[in-house]
Amino acid sequence: MSERYRARELGIAIGELAPGALNALTDVEGVRVGHATVIAGDSIRTGVTAILPHGRNLFAEKVPGGLAVANGFGKLVGVTQLEELGEIESPIVLTGTLSTFRAADALLGYMLALPGNEEVRSLNPIVGETNDGWLSDGRRRPITKGHVVEAIRTASGGAVREGTVGAGTGTVCFGWKGGIGTSSRVVAVGGAAATVAVLAQTNFGGSLRVRGVPLGERLAAPARASGGAGSCMLVVATDAALDARQLRRLARRAIYALAAVGSHFAHGSGDYAIAFATRRGSPPADAGLSPLFAGVAEATEEAVLNSLFTATTVVGRDGHRAEAIPLERVVEICRSLPLVAARASAAGRAPARRRAARSPRRTGCGFAVTGAASSHGRATSGVRRGVSDAPSLRHHAPCRTPVGGNSSNRGRGRGAPRAARRRGQP
Repeated sequence: MSERYRARELGIAIGELAPGALNALTDVEGVRVGHATVIAGDSIRTGVTAILPHGRNLFAEKVPGGLAVANGFGKLVGVTQLEELGEIESPIVLTGTLSTFRAADALLGYMLALPGNEEVRSLNPIVGETNDGWLSDGRRRPITKGHVVEAIRTASGGAVREGTVGAGTGTVCFGWKGGIGTSSRVVAVGGAAATVAVLAQTNFGGSLRVRGVPLGERLAAPARASGGAGSCMLVVATDAALDARQLRRLARRAIYALAAVGSHFAHGSGDYAIAFATRRGSPPADAGLSPLFAGVAEATEEAVLNSLFTATTVVGRDGHRAEAIPLERVVEICRSLPLVAARASAAGRAPARRRAARSPRRTGCGFAVTGAASSHGRATSGVRRGVSDAPSLRHHAPCRTPVGGNSSNRGRGRGAPRAARRRGQP
């Protein structure tokens, strides 16, 4: 399977909540994402990704923000003021480790030059990073002001390019090519609909799990010199009117979700989540935040999978090669595994009737491939109807996984495959 697909195009729907129209960070109204991909010679494979909470002057119109740190082995710029004041006053820029400080200076210069900022004497640029030094020669610090400005000025709403693009160009995740991934969820908060969305820059280790399926030990990722270190940056956006304290709580739930996909939070892995709200107002009661917490957990898990599934193979510094995760093998493993039910049966822990209901014929994860992908920088496009550019890999499953790419299947649970067949979908 040479084409690359998002998780839902493989039929892998994480959790039970519905995604937004694009299943991307830009489902939060006003949020923009831009990239600058930097590839030069045999040794530079890096870039910049910029996230703008809105398209106006962020110093003049700050947004509330919160930070969560799982492991502080990183070079995140702007962290102490963000923690102290709970506000974000610049775009959030992501890049490679040793380019962090050049990117911060470039971001600072961009912000100071904006109309209205002529008298500004203090400004807090926020720049996060992961170490892409296995594929890219970070010591050359190739990121320039032009790359940072390009990512900011080309940032837009709508589809978000994923995979081997921007700050994800040189990243490696679980031993496979990592990259940029994104996902969103729509939930009810205080009786009103709210969107929470995540963008991930994945460059960390562990043992990959997909919907609880232990893929890492079965896929046998190619060995690489840098081991399990590398880091993960998560950016969380919501249109719920959360305050800084609540955003810190939201960011922590995004970090927690990395465990669901198999992160080991290694000693050298700097793992951070930055959350912001695009709307100010009276914050909801804490007791009503649980739907947002569930949404951010699901979106984080799916964003990580999208970063892996859309990434392409990259050869970089010293001939190092990061292979794209083999999607057909992912599908094959998930289709064949009896998972928890079979293990419980073997241990004699499940009653006979439950074992029958969860026989191998009805276990595993359901898959149906729809949609096509470009070979570099896969763009989100929402869920498309009636598109089938790749062979069907469908398998019945008790999990709540929509068959095909029809948005009307979202959240239908076990009834979704039958409904899809009635509509004549594969």
